[in-house]
Amino acid sequence: MTIIAIAAKQDNVSRETSAESPLGAWLTEASRGQAAACFDLGVAFSTGSSGAPCDLIEAHKWFNLAAARGHEDAANCRADISEEMTAREIAEAQRRARQWLAEGRLRAA
Repeated sequence: MTIIAIAAKQDNVSRETSAESPLGAWLTEASRGQAAACFDLGVAFSTGSSGAPCDLIEAHKWFNLAAARGHEDAANCRADISEEMTAREIAEAQRRARQWLAEGRLRAA
């Protein structure tokens, strides 16, 4: 069993999820550049489902990464949740997406 740690830096909260859970599997696939996995993570964080907390910043990040990989629905979902976010939250989501890319976990499209 592989354990993947997910940390929410602003709250210093860390949560572990197994690779056998949907989140763990999606994170693994997202790190391999799979747009559908990024989209599924966006859905999970935007709805607070599949073991993910409801976190619009994380959801925006994942929708942004999925859209960059060519996922057709991701840009629409990102726009929808942006309406519920402040400019600072959107900027933070964009920063997190850039950080994910910079760390080499997902190549840009």
